[in-house]
Amino acid sequence: MTEVKTLNLTDIPQAQLKDLLDFPCPFTFKVVGKNRNDLIDDVVRVTQQYAKGDYNPREHISSKGTYNSVSIDIIAENIEQVETLYIELAKIDGVRMVL
Repeated sequence: MTEVKTLNLTDIPQAQLKDLLDFPCPFTFKVVGKNRNDLIDDVVRVTQQYAKGDYNPREHISSKGTYNSVSIDIIAENIEQVETLYIELAKIDGVRMVL
């Protein structure tokens, strides 16, 4: 059986992540959480606190209806904004992971 390795943002040295991105740049967050009616609204609300804009998030509900993934695209201004959004989006009620 093959072990699945997950990668955490904190596992990547900050300098290396900065080198991969040329700011400002498009950046997509994918928020996976328990399927509930207002998850998409919460994702937009938190995102707008740190990256102002009009957003058209995309959502995908799991086949059993248990989970919902919300993808939202921003124009990231700097690495600090990206890191802050990872942290703040993960705090939303019912969120299991932010990719």
